[in-house]
Amino acid sequence: MPRATSHTTDPAVDAAALLRRLAFFGLTVVIPVTALVSRRSVVILAPIGIVLLIIAAALDGAQRPLATGLSRLGGARAILAGALLLGWCALSLVWTPFPGPASERLLNLAATVGLTVAGYLALPDRMRSANLYLLPLGVGAAAIGAVLLGLFSGAALRGGFEDDSALERGAMLLALLVWPAAAWLRSRRRDMEALGLAVVVALALVLAPGPVPLMALGVGAAAFALSAWRRNLGVRVTAGVAAGLVALAPLLPFLLRPLLTPVLGPLHPTVLSLKVWQRVVTSEPLRLITGHGLETAIRGKVIGMLPINAPASLLFEIWYELGIVGAFAAAFVLWNGIRHSGREHPVLTPGAMATAATAFASACLGIGTTASWWFTSVTVVVLVFIAAERGQFRTSRPKASALPPRSAA
Repeated sequence: MPRATSHTTDPAVDAAALLRRLAFFGLTVVIPVTALVSRRSVVILAPIGIVLLIIAAALDGAQRPLATGLSRLGGARAILAGALLLGWCALSLVWTPFPGPASERLLNLAATVGLTVAGYLALPDRMRSANLYLLPLGVGAAAIGAVLLGLFSGAALRGGFEDDSALERGAMLLALLVWPAAAWLRSRRRDMEALGLAVVVALALVLAPGPVPLMALGVGAAAFALSAWRRNLGVRVTAGVAAGLVALAPLLPFLLRPLLTPVLGPLHPTVLSLKVWQRVVTSEPLRLITGHGLETAIRGKVIGMLPINAPASLLFEIWYELGIVGAFAAAFVLWNGIRHSGREHPVLTPGAMATAATAFASACLGIGTTASWWFTSVTVVVLVFIAAERGQFRTSRPKASALPPRSAA
């Protein structure tokens, strides 16, 4: 009589797997698609997805200990630099002219950082491939939707359609998410699918209302190509350029304005913006040490504290608000964080450098880095890429020809 086999299942593990699948479906499919038509979908849906990941980790015990998890985020020095940056932001509330809005912004920033760390700790050490294949599926669906919006509604969108900003935000999210999606496909030897996905996203960004997402994607593509050609060189160049630009930003207007004036003309908006930046540096040199305080770069334009054509760039804003202490702390965080991205799995390194370069370029080109949607978008991209790293645990099977011949019975 055949012996009955008993299958024991743990309901908590099954529930955790279901919640994790729902979380990744929301983060990688629902958010990219809905971001094209809703300006606040990222801010609303991303915390829900991360909370589902946290609940799933609590059910099956897959979360990492806090000390172990933080030690792998880039080392103790990077954590100290990040803590110094947040602490300096908090201290700048003493001298900022806008303590109320600045406090709100600081709380939003701290909540986003805390949510990112919690989501990172909640990700299991081994991610299922079925969950990660949702990423290229969602990016592809969103890119096709963006192409259709651009083709059938291009005239309305470029003429001031009310969802113009939503489409640009969705395009920026696509520019960020395409790199972890392509990196995951390449890690599964699906190079043609990764190339096709990148082409569709690029086409969608060409039809987007603003040029910044496409320009940022181009910067990311350059970092991807360099890292794919020479991995270590690509990492050093990407990290060095990002950290160097932040650390030496006050020198940029003095270097760029003489070069751009003969090409663009003295009355071009970019040249005039650099002129304002020069005046800020030379008129208040002591403020380069302390900064003017959090939230002054944007709100200062409203009250006349800054000219309206002052640069809308991370490079200007971080020095104007936080001075040398905040800028150098941010530069070190960028340097250390980018150098640690994708280091455990070389196949993912080009995608990691492209993701970092795209995010940094978007911040430098004028995307509203003070807005919650941008910080939340970066949080989603970071968690998705970490998940792709933890999906690389499989080993390749030996080919049949490499196996020893079986002896005859």
